Amino acid sequence: MKISCAVLAAALAACATAAPKQAAKPAAKKPAQPTMVELEFVHQLGADKGEQLAKLVQRFNEANPNIKVTLSDGDWTEGKQPALILPNQEGEDRLVTTKRYKPLWDVMRGAGQPLKTFPVLKMVTPMPVDSKGRLEALPVALSTPVLFYNKEALAKAGLDPNNVPTTWMDWQAALGKVYASGNACPFTTVQPAWILIENTSAWNNQPFVAMNGKQEALAANGLIQVKHLAMMSSWYKARYLQIFGRGDEALEPFAKGACAVLTAPSDDYPTLQRMASFDVGVAPFPFHGDAYGAPQNTVADGSSLWIGAGKTAAEYKAVAKFVNFWLTPETQVEWQVNAGYLPLNTAGALATGSKLLSDKLVAQQIALQELTNKPVSIASSASTYGRRAGVRRILDEEIESVWANKKPAKQALDDAVNRARAGEDGCCRAMVRP
Repeated sequence: MKISCAVLAAALAACATAAPKQAAKPAAKKPAQPTMVELEFVHQLGADKGEQLAKLVQRFNEANPNIKVTLSDGDWTEGKQPALILPNQEGEDRLVTTKRYKPLWDVMRGAGQPLKTFPVLKMVTPMPVDSKGRLEALPVALSTPVLFYNKEALAKAGLDPNNVPTTWMDWQAALGKVYASGNACPFTTVQPAWILIENTSAWNNQPFVAMNGKQEALAANGLIQVKHLAMMSSWYKARYLQIFGRGDEALEPFAKGACAVLTAPSDDYPTLQRMASFDVGVAPFPFHGDAYGAPQNTVADGSSLWIGAGKTAAEYKAVAKFVNFWLTPETQVEWQVNAGYLPLNTAGALATGSKLLSDKLVAQQIALQELTNKPVSIASSASTYGRRAGVRRILDEEIESVWANKKPAKQALDDAVNRARAGEDGCCRAMVRP
C-alpha cells in the first residue's frame, strides 16, 4: 500500500504532535516571600531629637527589608493605635492610666527574645516598671541635670573655662563677674521644678517626698530646699538669673549666646552643640557645700518607648526585633552621640567610658558620675511622685510666686507642701509605681 508523501508528512506531523509526553517534573516552588510588616512609630521628642530618631529608624529599615517602621510626630491618640509610642511626660501618663499598651517584658517573652538592659536602678524614676520589677516600656530617653556654660562668655569675665566652680556659693561669685562683664543673663535653667527643687534635693541628700501614712507626700520645704530657692530668688533680683518658662524655653537663649550658664538635662548636649556657635562646656550640677552628705546623687528621668495594645503576633515579633536592634552596641553608641541620652545596658555604658568618644559623650560621662556618685540613700531615691502633673503644677506656681516677689522662699515651699497634701497633687487619680 502506497502512502503519498503528503499523507506521510501529515502522519509524521501527527505522530510528533501526539507522541506520548514524558512525565514532567513538577516545577520547583519558589520560596514564599515573607510578608512585609509595617509598624507605625509616633514620637513627641521634638524636631531635633526627632531627626536623630529618624536616622536610627532608617538604619533599622535598611537592615530589615521585611519590616518597615514609619516614623511620625504628633498625637498618638489620633487614629489607629501605633505599634510604637515615644510620648512626652503628659502623653506617657495618659497612656499608662488608659492601659493602651502591651508590657515590653510580655512582648519580648512572646517573641522568645531576651531583654538585655540594666536592672531597675534606684536613682532612675521607675515609671515603666510593674509591681514585679519588670520593664513595661524601654526607657530610651533618660537624662539627669548637668551644667552647661559658654566658654567664651566665662573667659571674657576673667574666669577659667577649664576650671569652673562646683558649689552654688562659688558660682554666685562667678556669675557676679559674668554680669559685670556686660552679660545681661549670667544664668538660666530649664524645668525649674525638676531641676531646682527635685534634683537639688537628691543631690544634697534632702528628701523630696516623705510617707504620709501609706502614701507618698511632698516634702520639698526642708532646710536645703528653702535655702536654695532663697538663693535663686536673690539671684533673680540681682539679675544673675533669668527664667524663661516652666519647660525648655531657656535652651534657645543659651544657644544663641544671650545667657552664659544653663542647668538642663544632660541629653541637651548634642542639641546645644548643633545650635550654638560657641564652644559649649559641661560641668557637674552644683551642690551646697554645707549640706550633709552632699554631693549625694542626682536622679534620672525621661520618656520611654511603649508598645501599643491590640497588635498581631507578627507585629509584636517585629517590635521585639526593633527593641533588640535598639539595644545593640552600635545603636547604643549612635543614640548616645546623636541624641545624648543615657545608655541602657553594659554595651552602651562601655561606650560612654570610651576614650575615643570622650569628647562626644562628655555630658553622659558627667551624668553617670552624678547618678552613681554615692550609693542611693532614702532621701536621694527617685520617685514617680514628682512626675505627677499636679505636683509639677503646684511647684511651678509657688516658684513663680517667688520670682514675682509675692512670697518668700519658705512660705512658697510650705504652701506647696500644704497644697499637695490637701489633695491638689491629684493623688487619687494618679498611678503609683513601687
